[in-house]
Amino acid sequence: MESIQAIDVFTALSQATRLEAFKLIITHEPSGMPAGAIARQLDVPQNTMSTHLAILTRAGLIEAERQGRSIVYRAVLERVREIANFLVQDCCGGRPELCEPLIADITPCCSPKEAHHV
Repeated sequence: MESIQAIDVFTALSQATRLEAFKLIITHEPSGMPAGAIARQLDVPQNTMSTHLAILTRAGLIEAERQGRSIVYRAVLERVREIANFLVQDCCGGRPELCEPLIADITPCCSPKEAHHV
């Protein structure tokens, strides 16, 4: 990721409603979330939310798919990986053991969950 792309991502996330929208969308992976539901949950007018979602889309953080009359938004997890790598690519001055706590903090949220049998 180039610095200009990282700046686009950070700019998109530097507004409170967009940050909350992105966090909400990422919790609904992989099915995504309809635009109207995002607006309702965050108590934001739909036209305002549309503008915020467009900014997140241009930054490459989310993508939209029309499903019937709804537009469903999904997080672009590859972009999340890219921005995380951008932030830590020069981390620790060649001492990977210093990054272990960071990796440990991220791993539990992304570990495969055990299958639950009913």
